Order: sequence, then structure tokens, then C-alpha cells
Amino acid sequence: MQSLLVIKPSSLGDIVHALQVVQVLAKERPECRISWVVRERFAGLVQAAPFVHEAIIFRRRDGWRAFLRLLRQLRGRQFDAVWDMQGLLRSGLMTAAARAPVKWGRPDAREGAGFFYTRRVNRPEGAGPHHALEILQPFLRADGIAPRLDFPLNLRAGVAYPWQEFFTGDPRRSFVIFTDSRGAEKEWPRFNELTALIFRSIPDSKIAWCAGKPAKPEVAVPADRFLNLTGCPMDQMIALVRQPATFIGNDSGPMHLSAASGNPVLAIFGPTSPRRFGPFPLDNPKHRAVEAPGGRLVDLDPAAVLAALEELRARPI
Repeated sequence: MQSLLVIKPSSLGDIVHALQVVQVLAKERPECRISWVVRERFAGLVQAAPFVHEAIIFRRRDGWRAFLRLLRQLRGRQFDAVWDMQGLLRSGLMTAAARAPVKWGRPDAREGAGFFYTRRVNRPEGAGPHHALEILQPFLRADGIAPRLDFPLNLRAGVAYPWQEFFTGDPRRSFVIFTDSRGAEKEWPRFNELTALIFRSIPDSKIAWCAGKPAKPEVAVPADRFLNLTGCPMDQMIALVRQPATFIGNDSGPMHLSAASGNPVLAIFGPTSPRRFGPFPLDNPKHRAVEAPGGRLVDLDPAAVLAALEELRARPI
């Protein structure tokens, strides 16, 4: 295979998983030119991958006219293969528009996307539930490659930010706390209490808050050891969660990116399952998931989260 079109426009965590799979392909097939359809919001992440040769921008916010322009652009291109790693109607239409002799799709494609594939990858072996990344790994078999992952995810350094000096020192004492998630039902409401506990329990600890929405701590924090980057642009958020630190946060795209980058990760789960959406793989000693009692995040005690964090920090990694 000399050229591949990957269709995975969103979301952040899904793109991280797809990049981890495609990185293996690029190592096994260095001659293959890889193009990637991605939303403008996440384009910086895909463009940071040295094994992706071209990012084809899907400007979703510009409406249906922009979508039609994208389809026309894809119709004018020839590829050896297409991988629709999204599996929804919109990505299926992109797959249909692109010219290629073989078009691979997900086994769990929805919204009629499967009508536009010439082949579907197999489901992961063994009994489920399967992790979201495990569902993507069989795409490698489409080119005769045994599914595997290589850590860490290789990304270019990108823009340097003044706040990066904050992360000098021991990453076991530096923490990035991500308070957001794609849905409010997945957001643990007690990060303020956890922040106070960390400062009180871990000497010389440093904490950076990160989120899509601006927020201010409601507890006292030492000004020289606290960094508030909530509300920062997506590119800064991507850079922040890649810093050498221990990540703490909800089930979210930044959590997956930090795990893929090789950082220790403590992920907090409520209604969703870490077996499907946790930091992959869960048996990595750098990864730890905490599940709320009965799936109710409001019932998860900050002391229990701190105990899990101390256990993670004590592991030989």
C-alpha cells in the first residue's frame, strides 16, 4: 500500500486512539503516504504526528457547503485504500467520495455508514466489552500487520509556551488536573477538595488545572505552585497534557492523550466503564482508574481518589 486515507475527524480521544494504531502502520510501511481527514478543531494534533503526511481539514462549523467542498476535494483524489475509523454517516459519505479500490470500515459502524465500505475489519477477539482502542486495532490486519501498540505516541514538540517551565522537576510531584469532559454526567464535582488534599499531603507538589471552560479554585492554593490554564485554546490544552507530570481527570480525550504520551494517569469514572474507555492498557503500571460507587460521581470521596493517587505514585514505573 503506497497511499492511505484515514477518516477520523473527531473527537480528541478517538483521534488519539486512531493515531496510536496508524503509528504502527507507518513503522511497518514507511513508504506509505498517509492523509487524514480531521476537523479544524483537532487539526493541530494530527499535524503534530510526523507519520501523517497530510491533514485534510473538515471545517464542520462552516456548514453543509463546506462539507460538499470537502466531498468534491476527496472525489478528486486517488488512494490505495481508505480507512473509515469513525463509522458514522458523515464519515461514510467521505469514504464514498474518495476514490480507492478498497474501503475499510469499522465492525460497529452506524447510521448506514457500512453501505459505503467494500470491507469491514473484524471485531476484536475474545469476549467483550472491548476497549475503544481495541476496536480500532484490527484495521492493521487490513494490510497484513498484527495488531499491537508502540508507546509513547510520537508527536512533534510544537509551540513552546512560557508556562512549560512550571513542569521542571519530579513528575511524581507535578500534577495536571483536567476538570472537564465531553458530558456533564462524566465530570466529578470535587476537584477543589482533591486539590487541597494534594497540597496538604504531598510536599512541594505543583498542580496545573486544565479545562475547556474557565474555572477558578474555590480553595486556597499556593500561588507559586498552582497554574490555572482552564479555558485555554485546544492547542495549548494538547501541549499541557503532554507535559511530564501525573495526569488526574475525568473520562476524556486529554486523559487518553496523556496516557498515550507515556505519563502516569489517574482516571476518574462514573457512568462509563474504564474497561471500555480507561487509559489503555489498564494493566500498565502507569495507569490507574477509580470508579465511583454505583457509577455516581457525586458519591466518590476525594480521600479515596487521593489514596488511589498515592498508590499510583508508589508503583515502580
